[in-house]
Amino acid sequence: QVQLVESGGGLVQAGESLRLSCAASGIIFSINAMGWYRQAPGKQRELVALISSSGSTNYADSMKGRVTISRGNAKATVHLEMNNLKPEDTAVYYCYCLANGKYGYWGQGTQVTVSS
Repeated sequence: QVQLVESGGGLVQAGESLRLSCAASGIIFSINAMGWYRQAPGKQRELVALISSSGSTNYADSMKGRVTISRGNAKATVHLEMNNLKPEDTAVYYCYCLANGKYGYWGQGTQVTVSS
């Protein structure tokens, strides 16, 4: 079993920045990818950014140029830098980890609220 712990959400004003972090722990033999999804009220969960074990990244079109995903110095950690936040970025942000070959794990979510 793998557990994900997120941190860094909160309330900011439009144009400000936030940094989200996620740390995975548990029985981890390998991590294929880590990243972030988000879900706004009444909407489906959607990709924000992913980073693979090789370092390749994938960003949502709506976030390109405003977010950067990176792996932390500690094993099994990932960070998401979000800049120039907009009210439409308000959502619960979930950490995701694809580990041990084929198993996907989710964090409990962290609220990001952007006021106008």
